[in-house]
Amino acid sequence: MTQFIEYIKYMILGLVQGITEILPISSSGHLVLFQHLLDVQEPGLTFEMFTNMASFIALVLLFYKDIWTLIKSFFIFLFKPQQRDQVKDDFMYLIKLVIAIIPIGIAGLLFKDYMGEFKTLLSVGIALFLTGGLLIGIYLTRELRTSHEEVTFKDAITMGFTQMFAIFPGISRSGSTIIGGRIQSLSLKSILKFSFLCYIIISVPTSALSIYEVIKLGETINWLGYLLAFGVTFMATYFTGKLVMKKLKVDHMIYFGIYCVFIGVTAFVLHFII
Repeated sequence: MTQFIEYIKYMILGLVQGITEILPISSSGHLVLFQHLLDVQEPGLTFEMFTNMASFIALVLLFYKDIWTLIKSFFIFLFKPQQRDQVKDDFMYLIKLVIAIIPIGIAGLLFKDYMGEFKTLLSVGIALFLTGGLLIGIYLTRELRTSHEEVTFKDAITMGFTQMFAIFPGISRSGSTIIGGRIQSLSLKSILKFSFLCYIIISVPTSALSIYEVIKLGETINWLGYLLAFGVTFMATYFTGKLVMKKLKVDHMIYFGIYCVFIGVTAFVLHFII
């Protein structure tokens, strides 16, 4: 019975990871919060690798057409000069994606050894509160900006800079990308597509590094629990991603902002009573 309850807890964590990875409310912050609420010991790097890989695969399936177009355009641009004009826009879009992930890559490497210190209810509460406040700010200024659809290099640099802060638990990666994109008056649909494609590119090296670290550490794996979490994360990411791409609007930022403020205050309070 105890083992069954543990499996349920892993599935809940997988559900939380899958939904919050897509929504602008911070998956890492929610995992820290739910680990405390469910009284689950830190699952460790292997668990994070499983759930992040599940989200990665789900997003690849959602955007496989865009990914395939970008890959084809990249090689055509490099090796077929006579066709470069046809694929120039896709090639430049890929360059913009690479530019946008550089800041978070550098920040991740610099702070990698210190991330454990930020996985506390206190730091997560403050970060979620900050995320919520910024999302509310995006909602309140929504009428002041005329949106454009095409991602510019300035858009990519701005989103890359704001996305960099998402290495800290409680700062939403998708939320920070939305904040950066809306600062530049980019349409929400363009921001979301750019954000998810950034996540896919980021996940390739981070997953490889995680696999290496797991092998090196020789961490004990609860195979059934982790596989259950993987499956739940995959489904939650996929269906939440489809819903968000169809339905999410800038007007909805007020709800996510209020929610993050509330959860942030809750985490802050729990820090002093748990």
